[in-house]
Amino acid sequence: MGVQEIADKIKSRVASAGFEHSVKFDTGSDGVIVIDGATVSTTDAPTDCTIKLSLDDLDSLIAGDLNPTMAFMAGKLKVEGDMTVAMALSQLLG
Repeated sequence: MGVQEIADKIKSRVASAGFEHSVKFDTGSDGVIVIDGATVSTTDAPTDCTIKLSLDDLDSLIAGDLNPTMAFMAGKLKVEGDMTVAMALSQLLG
């Protein structure tokens, strides 16, 4: 699954969630997904928090097949910036 398809999946979850922060999923050469409040885009922008992971791991995370805490502990994802924003996002996507 590509970045745009994953971004489309995320849009429906954040549209009504009242998420008030900005987060970037950075999948390296595969691209980025930026969530800013209820807006989701694939255009790079500065955010409160950046989560770096592979596109496959992001797909698994969004599908609910990858536990965000376990992925972090295993080094599959790295968080830069405000960790509380990443934790709030995991509640939204979980």
